[in-house]
Amino acid sequence: MADETPAEEHNSGSSVGGIAADRLRSIIERVERLEEERKALGSDIKDIFAEAKSAGFSVPTIKQIIRIRKQEPADVEEQETLLDIYKRALGL
Repeated sequence: MADETPAEEHNSGSSVGGIAADRLRSIIERVERLEEERKALGSDIKDIFAEAKSAGFSVPTIKQIIRIRKQEPADVEEQETLLDIYKRALGL
């Protein structure tokens, strides 16, 4: 490898400037692939919400239910209790 020019060293994937070029390239490419997958998934989710809306469902309500389902049951119960107390305090 001592016969390589700086350009050849850069293309070989060896350490350049103390950085493992192959590893860095691999990390960047993996992130790029995941970003593309995220973009595709976002489009799929948008399509599902459009389907729900066309079927007469309330998309904001569906999103709220999804948020609730991600929470711990005890946290949901506490929030609902507080909401009920606040609503009664305001005469709602």
